Amino acid sequence: MILATALSVFVAAGCAALPDTEAHIERHTGQAARFENARGALSTAKSAAILAELKSQSGDIDILEKQMVLEQAIAGSPLVLGNKVTLLQDSAQTYAAMFAAMRTARDHINLETYIIEDDEIGRQFADLLLEQQGRGVQVNLIYDSFGALNTPKEFFTRLTDGGIAVLEFNPLNPLAVRKTWQIDNRDHRKLLVVDGKVAFIGGINISSVYSSGSVPGLGARSARPEFGAAVPWRDTDLQIEGPVVAELQKLFMETWEKQRGKPLAAKDYFPALNEQGKDIVRAIGSSPDDPFSLIYLTLISAIGNAERHVYLTQAYFVPDPRLLQALVNAAGRGVDVKLILPSHSDSDIVFHAGRSHYSALLKAGVKIYERRGPLLHSKTVLIDGVWSCVGSTNLDWRSFLDNDEINAVVLGRDFAGQMQTMFTRDLDASEAIDPEQWKSRSTLLRIKEWESSLLQRLL
Repeated sequence: MILATALSVFVAAGCAALPDTEAHIERHTGQAARFENARGALSTAKSAAILAELKSQSGDIDILEKQMVLEQAIAGSPLVLGNKVTLLQDSAQTYAAMFAAMRTARDHINLETYIIEDDEIGRQFADLLLEQQGRGVQVNLIYDSFGALNTPKEFFTRLTDGGIAVLEFNPLNPLAVRKTWQIDNRDHRKLLVVDGKVAFIGGINISSVYSSGSVPGLGARSARPEFGAAVPWRDTDLQIEGPVVAELQKLFMETWEKQRGKPLAAKDYFPALNEQGKDIVRAIGSSPDDPFSLIYLTLISAIGNAERHVYLTQAYFVPDPRLLQALVNAAGRGVDVKLILPSHSDSDIVFHAGRSHYSALLKAGVKIYERRGPLLHSKTVLIDGVWSCVGSTNLDWRSFLDNDEINAVVLGRDFAGQMQTMFTRDLDASEAIDPEQWKSRSTLLRIKEWESSLLQRLL
């Protein structure tokens, strides 16, 4: 039965495929890295000077120059100077920062989210958005039709009645679709832009499941909760201020236009932006409308250029063969590859599909850890202590082929140091998977892994 279901899934998936990473990467070698600031593109000489300074700070490792060149060729978005990036962990920090920013809004609030629930947190967002709309701040909301499947229509009716512009992304009801109906295309992005000056991205949806946050300092391993049980969630977001916010705003506006939303009210969506800090950031959006997944190619090339370490924290780990091989190759050339993955999940099938790859990774020398306690929902990458990535993208086929996703790459040791501290804290709350013990896991677990792996293209 499962095999038949799997076959039907692959047929339904059509001809969608992940890109030839080697061809894309090889095509763009030999170019020069370019930078922008609040006033526009920098000269070749200034870009070279910035790159030299970065390399001197990082120990002259190759990932900086190689990765910056590849990213600009792949993603098409600029590497922007002069930003301030704040690392936010869990809902308490993230929601507090979001509410503080929205309360100071004077012109507009653009919110794009996969899930917005009609619960305590959702209603707090709704109340504040309606309050700001009533004060003359234009609020524009994009929500995903599938992600908000359990949210009653009355929730959104209240928002529209209050003057908020609400757009349902790719409605499940084909009669409500404003463009070609693509049932698999979901808007998995989590993006908030306030007055075009401050933005938030990451993994956190608008839901009370985050209310308890993650539990620090766990000792002995907690029992694995039953599927569907209420547990704390562990997630990561970024607050970004500075010139790169304009790139994130562009992604919101592009989505609104592609989904054929009603014309937005005239507001100052792209104000003049001044430098706010020293962080170098690239905003990367991916969509099935693109020729290939920009985030996927960026990640593969970053892992391929890694020289010292690759640290991944990932909620839903169902890698395709190329990503799996990139991790194996990195470990094979002596890179310290560590994965922090969930010890339990809100999706048993995704959990076991991910575990079906453990044997190959462990054999190659990749170190795998499963986080105890809170349900892990973070999607972060740290490479060589200089390259950091946070966003909405899971390491699975759905994120790379079917979803609209959004990530930010941050270059530099200062921010990477914060990422390292966060990774170490999560590592301390995790349990290492011992290769020998893994070989002796039960037959029942092996069967679950095999069955789940048959459906991984859909996950």
